[in-house]
Amino acid sequence: MSHTGQITTLEERVAIAERVAAGQSSVEIATALERPLATVRKWRQRYLRKGRAGLASQMGRPAGGALATSPTEMKDALLELRKDHPGWGAPTLILEIAKDQRFAGQRIPSRARIAAYLKEKQRVRPYERHQDLPEPQAELVQRPHQEWEMDAQGVTTVAGLGKVSFINLLDVYSHVSIDSHACLEASHPQAAEYQRVLRRAFIRYGLPEQISLDHDSAFFDNKSASPFPGRLHLWLVGLGVQVRFIHKRPPLEHARIERHHQTIAGQIFEGQTFADLTALQHSLQARILFLNFEYPTRALDGQPPLQAFPQARHSGRIYTPEAEEQILDMQRVYDYLKLGRWFRQVCAAGTFTLNGYGYNATRRLAGQTLEITFNDKTCNLICLPEKEITTFQLDIQGLSKTALMGNAVSLPGYVAYQMALPLTYPDTTL
Repeated sequence: MSHTGQITTLEERVAIAERVAAGQSSVEIATALERPLATVRKWRQRYLRKGRAGLASQMGRPAGGALATSPTEMKDALLELRKDHPGWGAPTLILEIAKDQRFAGQRIPSRARIAAYLKEKQRVRPYERHQDLPEPQAELVQRPHQEWEMDAQGVTTVAGLGKVSFINLLDVYSHVSIDSHACLEASHPQAAEYQRVLRRAFIRYGLPEQISLDHDSAFFDNKSASPFPGRLHLWLVGLGVQVRFIHKRPPLEHARIERHHQTIAGQIFEGQTFADLTALQHSLQARILFLNFEYPTRALDGQPPLQAFPQARHSGRIYTPEAEEQILDMQRVYDYLKLGRWFRQVCAAGTFTLNGYGYNATRRLAGQTLEITFNDKTCNLICLPEKEITTFQLDIQGLSKTALMGNAVSLPGYVAYQMALPLTYPDTTL
């Protein structure tokens, strides 16, 4: 729970205003947003009096600044301490400034006033309360290919090859091992590598209804409190595959894929030596077939997954690389983006970054936070500055079929791919 006097962000103030407009009481808003009741009432009144313009953070600040009544020497000392120790927050600065003999017997400003002063002097890290990406609600999985779990096992040492990271996919309901792919000398597989593996999985099993992912930076803008969906995420949305992110650490979520990592390790590379990556990849594919067609699964009463669920051999949603551009529906992407809202602070140069692309908002808006939404009709970003009531538009970057698909529809080249429904186990070729 936040404390009275704590600085609010634009995102919080906008959320308060929206709930006020929806008719919620101050108590209801304070409970829902976990903010002090006094804070909610303050911004409620400002919104009711002045509308959107009343949400600007400087409104109500004393004309002389946050520490207008404090000695100049003390304010300079606070800034010097913050410069030398950027990790020190207001509580630490209070204790340190009180030790300074120059200020013995003088009134030390409160934590809230010091925090406000640091923000006024732009000596704070940009902060935004977390806002989740739009995503489907978690549902009980009741059929094959309703949800796949995908995860990278992380770096492990494989004899003969050195450091290898494994990308594994598993069908939640049927326990079918969808795929396993080795990335040599890659401690952190990139989005393009996941995309290649998914294409192979789609060829073999069709498109799933949904894929669940963790918050790895290959899937998720995990450096921002209001993340913008990445290229892999939007590519899946365009193909008609919903994306769900886990909200609890394994094993509370993704328990199956975490156990599957151990199965893959024991079946394929533990105690084995491989001459090259191709040999490892072929071994992975062979053991995947073994796990699906022969290996008894305890959760399935000792049956192999594809014996227990023969219908899991294909989802029924056909995918081929040749048809990917046609399958990829940009309207799905636009419909998804229009549900989102993002907050970015404009730097001193007048720019901000969204999804890895730089945008120019002009120096006039330096230091302000932008509330950003997407117009699905014009395919533009709609930007509303913190201290203004007029929006401006920017052309969104990286939003095209070519950008989402990558330069080429590439696949790993060591496997012969089946382009239609999977055959039975004895006829399946590597």
